Amino acid sequence: MSGIRSFGAPLSERLPRVEIDRAALAGNWQRLAAHTPGARTGAAVKADGYGLGAAEVARTLHDAGCRDFFVAWAEEGAVLRETLGGPDTRIMVLQGLDSSAAALCRETRLSPVLSTPDDIAVWREAGAAPAPAFIQLETGMNRLGLGETDARAAATLAASGALSVTCVMSHLASADEASEQSREQRTVFERVAGLFPGVPRSLANSAGILLGPEFHYDLTRPGIALYGGTCEALEGLRPVATLTAAILQIRMARCGEAAGYGAAAPLARDTRIATVGLGYADGFLRAGSGAGVAIWPGRSVPTAFLGGRAVPILGRISMDLILLDITDLPADAVRPGDRAEFYGKNVPIEQVAAAAGTIPYELLTGLGPRVARDWR
Repeated sequence: MSGIRSFGAPLSERLPRVEIDRAALAGNWQRLAAHTPGARTGAAVKADGYGLGAAEVARTLHDAGCRDFFVAWAEEGAVLRETLGGPDTRIMVLQGLDSSAAALCRETRLSPVLSTPDDIAVWREAGAAPAPAFIQLETGMNRLGLGETDARAAATLAASGALSVTCVMSHLASADEASEQSREQRTVFERVAGLFPGVPRSLANSAGILLGPEFHYDLTRPGIALYGGTCEALEGLRPVATLTAAILQIRMARCGEAAGYGAAAPLARDTRIATVGLGYADGFLRAGSGAGVAIWPGRSVPTAFLGGRAVPILGRISMDLILLDITDLPADAVRPGDRAEFYGKNVPIEQVAAAAGTIPYELLTGLGPRVARDWR
């Protein structure tokens, strides 16, 4: 289990917990694969499986049929190889090479994604025989990738047998926005990828998959859609992660008092407050604090789900604690020990991210180490 350690004892029921729906994760991958029948469907499992635990994520997706996995660093890939040892499984390293990473890739059968002439040189020097690698092309994002001149040099090496290229890829910058940039990038990709005749191609991330078959090519690389971060994007996708935390105390505060740091939540009525054991140290961002906080004016009131309904977050989120206004719940609806949901099946993670001015990726990958990962 990734996350907090139990030291051999049962984990406290009061710890913050993310419940991970294994069937939903597998089903999301299968739904995306069905949407791209002409392409292999891979999976981005970098950043410890988007914060949920890369080993369990990869095992679940492998059981569902996935055979292509993407990580950021060679060290991540080597750990994943211990989980996925089969010869039919490919693990790609997205962020280039130095000599130690190249040696690790060779040793653990990882395929580096080569994005610079230096990457190519390091990979060629790492062993006598050419070993499989991906080539990444720069098509308009100005992040990582070979420009057309360097791509021509790589294609010459590939044609001579000095470089083994198993796929040519690029990354879409604006696939989740109403932008012409994706089609412009695809045009550049078509032209430059043509330097590598007969080599499979990959362009689509989660949002790119929804742009249409012309973006699917031979291999897709979904990430956030696997984890339920864009459930509205494609029918059949389901939430995977449900973040909950336990009520530690319930108290009554009087009208005219205030709650939390900085007295940021003045109380306009007698208010029942539930104090919950979750905070920004656990990855639930302070920027998701409740309405009435002067430094975030005009933002919608963020909520949690408790006692069968949405309840507002009250005042500032602190390092370890969050206050919930439960005044409108029946008096006997909740008690200490009950768990509030902060995102998941009842509170869409997109809604929570919007309230904090961020994106679901940051909420998932930012889950702290003391949040217990509970695979269901």
